[in-house]
Amino acid sequence: MKTDKRRIRRLAHEKFGYEELHAGQEAAIQAVLSGHDTLAVLPTGAGKSAIYQIAASLLPGPTVVISPLIALQRDQVEAIEGTDIGEAAVVNSTMAESERREALQELKEGELEFLFLAPEQLGNEKVFKRLKAVKPSLFVVDEAHCISEWGHDFRPDYLRLGPTIEALGHPAILALTATAAPPVREEIVERLRMRNAEIIVQGFDRPNIWLGVETFHDEAEKKRALLERVQEAEKPGIVYAGTRKHAEEIAEALRERGLKAAYYHAGMRASERERVQEQFMNDELAVIVATTAFGMGIDKPNVRFVFHYDISESVDAYYQEIGRAGRDGAEAKAILFYNPKDVGLVRFLASSGHLKEKEVEEVAEAIEESNGPVEIEQLSEETHLPEARVERVVNHLEEVGVVEPLPGGEVEVVPGEEALSPEEIAEEAVEAQERHRQFEQSRVEMMRGYAELEVACRRAYLLNYFGEPYQGPCGFCDICQAGLDVQEQAENEPFPVNSKVVHKTWGEGTVMRYESDKMVILFDSVGYKTLAVDIVIANQLLKQAG
Repeated sequence: MKTDKRRIRRLAHEKFGYEELHAGQEAAIQAVLSGHDTLAVLPTGAGKSAIYQIAASLLPGPTVVISPLIALQRDQVEAIEGTDIGEAAVVNSTMAESERREALQELKEGELEFLFLAPEQLGNEKVFKRLKAVKPSLFVVDEAHCISEWGHDFRPDYLRLGPTIEALGHPAILALTATAAPPVREEIVERLRMRNAEIIVQGFDRPNIWLGVETFHDEAEKKRALLERVQEAEKPGIVYAGTRKHAEEIAEALRERGLKAAYYHAGMRASERERVQEQFMNDELAVIVATTAFGMGIDKPNVRFVFHYDISESVDAYYQEIGRAGRDGAEAKAILFYNPKDVGLVRFLASSGHLKEKEVEEVAEAIEESNGPVEIEQLSEETHLPEARVERVVNHLEEVGVVEPLPGGEVEVVPGEEALSPEEIAEEAVEAQERHRQFEQSRVEMMRGYAELEVACRRAYLLNYFGEPYQGPCGFCDICQAGLDVQEQAENEPFPVNSKVVHKTWGEGTVMRYESDKMVILFDSVGYKTLAVDIVIANQLLKQAG
């Protein structure tokens, strides 16, 4: 279906009040309407929800929106109710059965244009059958980075989306996220089984956010500095802590200094978390001290700072979190309080949870012996392994192409010409996990590289990580303002940025950036590697791919 730009713009103006659409919005809408499965990576505040709402208005049939948080689903439904683009409803685990039935009946009778679901709802047989009967024309995956193991908020329920989309007849797919580095984008496209995929990446830069790092070698000194910076800073703001204990301690210390502060983490009751979040959104709190459990779907425009007491596990996570500052376009601050010792803990967490070959063998054998689709719960009973452990094993078996997740939540063996033994399957899965571990470790190293950057623009470092060329200096980070950005273009740049190269051992990769006499390559097999340019040239370590 081809829709001209004038029709899109007219609808955006008449129904949504847009004077003009952002370039990324318009490109994504046009891609969907032109028959492309589309991944749109657009910054927070770029109006991602308007993309699917406008596209849905120009497509026949209902739209399914997969959204990870119940609060976010409600907000999106309320926003749609303020327009005349169609009726919207939510189906989630908190609803009474009568409400669920009513929403699904409205969908059956053609009264709904939008149905919002959490991914786990697709495992509900009634919900899935109703969706299949109405044949949705558009399948939207919001916060699409959740589908990626290379992302920072992986959720296993998202793995069923690809098979579900196929079972629904493959309606048009629109995946939306604010943060996705190149490997995350590739995995989203692959796991959603996108066809003729169009990837639209626009404007990672948030030029109104000042970037800085303060380094400490003493924990008490680091904590004192954080508390002082919070006191001095314009409010409201967010402090991210790596553990629940740190979140609680810092919130208490801020309260002792007379600030209205509260902590937020996954160990609290849901009602307590909702209360704290509501207080923060209503400006009843000056500071919220949170673990990464807080933030997704939070759209508070006047956050003036995001400080990190502990280093993030990846640049992906860090950039997503600091992106919650300054959404109103006014100046905001993002400071990382860095102790090099903290990297050890993050490295450990990135390496934890190794698969055991024996467990993989047991799960693979149980799936094979089932002679058909089998549920995770049943596999757990047969192998005497916790369901979470079985699900993790299944995820890795799916990654090496041995099993296939089904829309209802079951898994089955992928038919192949040559069946592998459970021992061979286990060996392949463990090897795949080792590649995953190396990749995770490389992402930790990229975050450490940001923290320890000394003579190059911080903004350039972040944007290059996401594949967006940026030379710097930005003039709005600690390094640039101290006049330390003395980096000049390297005399020897043997391969252009974003070009594909091949290493003798690590295989194919992408040139991400040059840092003086070094170059950073993102390898498909082992993740990010930093190489000395003169050694690469002297030993011919890389060659142009293709």
